[in-house]
Formats: sequence, structure tokens, C-alpha cells
Amino acid sequence: MKVAMFSDIGRRLLAGPLRKLTPLLQATGISPNGLSVIGFLLTALIALLLARGFLVTGGILLVFAAFFDTLDGALARATNQSTPFGAFLDSTLDRFSEGVVFIALTYYYANLGDQALNLTLISAALLGSLMVSYARARAEALGYSGKVGLLQRPERIAVLVVGLIGGWMTSALIILALFANVTAVQRILAVRQEASRALADTGVDQ
Repeated sequence: MKVAMFSDIGRRLLAGPLRKLTPLLQATGISPNGLSVIGFLLTALIALLLARGFLVTGGILLVFAAFFDTLDGALARATNQSTPFGAFLDSTLDRFSEGVVFIALTYYYANLGDQALNLTLISAALLGSLMVSYARARAEALGYSGKVGLLQRPERIAVLVVGLIGGWMTSALIILALFANVTAVQRILAVRQEASRALADTGVDQ
């Protein structure tokens, strides 16, 4: 039985509000790519707050940024402006967005002193996040899916937000560091299974 992920539930919950907002966005004349850029700039500003130690404020604003991040895709689909470059730009800026947040947290903890554990966890979480994205991109380039995994981007944002607002950052970073990398491994194994099935269908021995 397939387990419903936070990302799946979130898409269903946001479907209604997005349908209402899309005509308003369309009336402004802004493009989906423009929304992607604005979303990244917003996240960069939030990262500055995190670097200065405003963790709760940054966590609250990340909720808004996460919702804003869905608008570009909704607008592109509603206005038939979905393009390969738009998808590429959105995915690339998503990686930059995650990166600047982790860099900001690195700066914050480095200035506190005696934060070796949190700094190591941030590095491991960033590595896992990047590998989750890379595994999917590489899989899709080879004709496979690569979309499986426990901690996809919406789940990672949710864990980070809870950690920031609730003051449980070390626990949140442990979850991110562990399960982001587990997700990357899940995608590797999933692609291996897809590749094995494809070889079996062609009658080729591995």
C-alpha cells in the first residue's frame, strides 16, 4: 500500500487556493519564471534573517515562501506557459534556495561557538538534499522516474520549519541529515529496480 507523503497531502490542500490565486497572478502579467526568481529572492532574504539569529521569524516566513514556491508551477499550467527552461529554472532555483538557507544556518551556528555537531549535521543535510535532487535529475535523464523517497523537498521544508519555530533545531537537523541521505539511497535502489526490469524485458542478462 502506498503511503501518502506530506507532499501529496500538501498538493491536495493547496489545490483550491492555487486555483483562486492563479487568475489574480495572471492579471498582473507576471510570468512563471518571474515568480520563480521572486520566490528565490524571498528565500534569500529569509536566509539573512536566519543568519542573524531570527530563527522563529525565519521559520514562519519559510511557510509563506513554501506556498509562494508553488505559484510558478500553478501559473505555468493554468496559462499554458510550461516550458523545459521554466522547469529547469524552477528546479535550479529550488537548489539555490535550500543552499542559502543552510549557508545562513552555518553562519549562525559558527558564530555561536562550540557547535560542531550542528555544523556537521547541516553539512550532511545539505549533501543529502543535493543528492536527492541529483538522483532524480540523473534518473530522468536516463529515462527512469526517480521520484520516490521519504524526505522530498516539501517534507524537508516542513521538518526545518518545525525545528525553527519549535526550537528543536538539533533534532530537525538530525532528521534532515539522516533521512535526506536515506531518500537519495532509496532513489538509487528504485532506479536499479527500474533498470533491472528494463533489462529483463529485453531478455538481457545483467
